Amino acid sequence: MEWRSKARQAASKTLATLAYTVPIVLGVLALASLLAAAVPPRVLSELLPMESALGPLFGAVLGSVAAGHPVTSYVLAGELNAAGASLATTTALIISWVTVGIIHLPAEAAILGTRFAIWRNAICFVLAIAMGCAVTFLMSLGP
Repeated sequence: MEWRSKARQAASKTLATLAYTVPIVLGVLALASLLAAAVPPRVLSELLPMESALGPLFGAVLGSVAAGHPVTSYVLAGELNAAGASLATTTALIISWVTVGIIHLPAEAAILGTRFAIWRNAICFVLAIAMGCAVTFLMSLGP
C-alpha cells in the first residue's frame, strides 16, 4: 500500500510540473519558429564576414541568437557555403545554431535551473568556436 501512495504523489508532481512547463515550451517554440521564418539564410550570409579570423566568433554569435532546428541547419550550411562563407564560420554557426539558444534560455532556466542553463550555453558557445577552427584545420590536412 505504501508504494501506491508514493506513486500517486509522484504522478501528481509530474502532472503539476508538466502543466507548468508546457506553456513555456510552446511559447519558446513559437518564438523560435517565427524568428527562423523571419530571417532567411541569405540575410545571415550577408551579416557574416566571408574569410576572416573572427568568422567563427561571428558565426557562433549569430547562430546563438538565431537558434533553429537541426534539420534546417543543413540547408543553412549549404546556403552559407554557396554565398562564400568560410568553413570555420559555417561550422561554428551551425553548431551554435543547434546547441546554443538565447531564445530558449528562459525555458531552459525555468525547467533545469538558471545556473545550469547559463553554463551549458556558455560551454556550447565556446565549443562551437573551437569546432569551427578544428574542422578547418583537419580539412587542411586532408589529401
